[in-house]
Amino acid sequence: MKPILSCRNVIVDFSGFKALQGVDLDVQNGEVLFLIGPNGAGKTTLLDVICGKTKSTAGEIIFDDKISLTKLPEQKIVHEGIARKFQAPSIFIHLTSFENLEIAMKQQKNLVSILFAKMTNRQRDKIEAVLKKIGLYDVRDEKAGSLSHGQKQWLEIGMQLIQEPKLLLLDEPIAGMSGEERTKTGELIQEISRDCSVLVVEHDMDFVRTFSTLVIVMHEGKVLCEGTMAEIQENEEVKNVYLGRSG
Repeated sequence: MKPILSCRNVIVDFSGFKALQGVDLDVQNGEVLFLIGPNGAGKTTLLDVICGKTKSTAGEIIFDDKISLTKLPEQKIVHEGIARKFQAPSIFIHLTSFENLEIAMKQQKNLVSILFAKMTNRQRDKIEAVLKKIGLYDVRDEKAGSLSHGQKQWLEIGMQLIQEPKLLLLDEPIAGMSGEERTKTGELIQEISRDCSVLVVEHDMDFVRTFSTLVIVMHEGKVLCEGTMAEIQENEEVKNVYLGRSG
C-alpha cells in the first residue's frame, strides 16, 4: 500500500539558514508516526511545510499518492484532507463545545449563518459522534472557556476531526496536561488512527514510549534515524544528540 504522505529531499532555506536539509520520510495509512528531536531540529518546520504555512525551497511532498502539496495554498491543502492542530488551543471560548464543532464543519458559511441556520439530523449526529469520540459529549452545552486545559485541547482536535481529514498533524498535543489527560490523549490518538493517519511532534519521551509504534528522530533539519522507541533508545547517535547517555 502506498503511503498517505511522502516527503522527498525537502529543503527550507531561510536566507541562508537551512531549517530543513533534505528531509525524506513516509507516513503510512492508519499510522501514528512520532517526530522527536531537540529544539531546532526542524520538526515544527516540517509540519509547517506539510500544511502550507511555510513553503519549501526545494523537494517534493506528495499526498494521497497523487497530490503535490509544494505549491498549494493552506486552504487548498485543508480541502484535500490535511488538518493541523497547533500547540496552543484555538477555540471559541464564548461558544459551547457543540457550537465550536458546528463552526468547524466543512461548510461555506459565516459565523452568523452557522449559528442560526437550521441543522440537519445528519449534521447533528456527526457532531455528537465526534463529541463522544473526544470525551466531551457530557459537556457539549458548556462554554468552551470553562473547560479544563486538556478538554480544550480535545475540543480543538475534534474541530479538526469534524472535517474528516486523511492526515492529522499534532504539535505537542499533551503540553500542559495532567497525567490522566495525557493517557486519555494517547488513547484518543490511537482511536483516531483507525480513520486517518496521525503525525505527532512530541517531546515527552514517556508518552512517545507508551503510544508510539514508529518514531523518527530529527536533528539539524535532517532525519537522523527511525524505528521503534526501543530501537531509538539503543541508537548511539540518538544518545549523543537527544536522549543523553543515561537514556
